[in-house]
Amino acid sequence: MRKTREILRLKELKRSHRQIARATGAGTATVSEAVARARAAQLDWAVITAMSDAEFEARLYPKPARGIERPLPDPATLDIELRKTGVTLRLLHPEYLEHNGAGAYGYTQFCAHYNGWKATQLLTMRQVHHAGDKLFVDYSGKKPRIVDVATGDRIEVELFIAVLGASNYTITTGAAVLPRLDRTIQTVRESTAGAPGAADTLSRQA
Repeated sequence: MRKTREILRLKELKRSHRQIARATGAGTATVSEAVARARAAQLDWAVITAMSDAEFEARLYPKPARGIERPLPDPATLDIELRKTGVTLRLLHPEYLEHNGAGAYGYTQFCAHYNGWKATQLLTMRQVHHAGDKLFVDYSGKKPRIVDVATGDRIEVELFIAVLGASNYTITTGAAVLPRLDRTIQTVRESTAGAPGAADTLSRQA
């Protein structure tokens, strides 16, 4: 519990989750879970410092009473939330903890429950791809950023992605502005020299 106490102490000092993770050597998911559990158990730093490790652990990770089921996350709701840009299970787990109290499931079981449900929902359509025949291309919807080492400015860039259907070989290239299509085609041609049919597919799409 020593590391958990340190996480919550740093949180009391208004440190970000990333800063806390670096300082304690814990993962950001661990930091988020500890903070969420403390909030759900209504534990502030003044209360925590007066508690023994045994008391602290019992409040933070209470054992459910016999005959009472621990609250499960709603996988269908999680699935809808995960379709939003930037949303991950790591972001959703602290919200689940806050709504269901300190007796809720930890991150590992939270993910296992969702993934188990998701595996039963998958609908697949089998497609056969011949080597070098098809190339799937697009620009990323959410633009990545690069850091100018001279100024420290964070600059959004366009990220082009192409994937060969048979091998899943992936080609990516970034540019500060949307590049001309002919330059993009040339990049793909150079990267798929052994798969001319794939590059020709991109040319036809252009």
